[in-house]
Amino acid sequence: MTTTALEIVWGCKAIAEKIGRTERATFAALEQGKIPGVRKIAGRWAMDPRVFAAAFSKEQFPGV
Repeated sequence: MTTTALEIVWGCKAIAEKIGRTERATFAALEQGKIPGVRKIAGRWAMDPRVFAAAFSKEQFPGV
């Protein structure tokens, strides 16, 4: 499975918009490592939305 540049969400503001949180709350969560599928690359936050979504799939929480 490969990820194209178009699937990556770059920057705290864009990630906040994607996950429906404020930029301030998102930044705090990013710094604390609480958002799945994100990493800091060359000083800039990047998120793979597929990894984020997979963290909430029924496969991750059987019986829910």
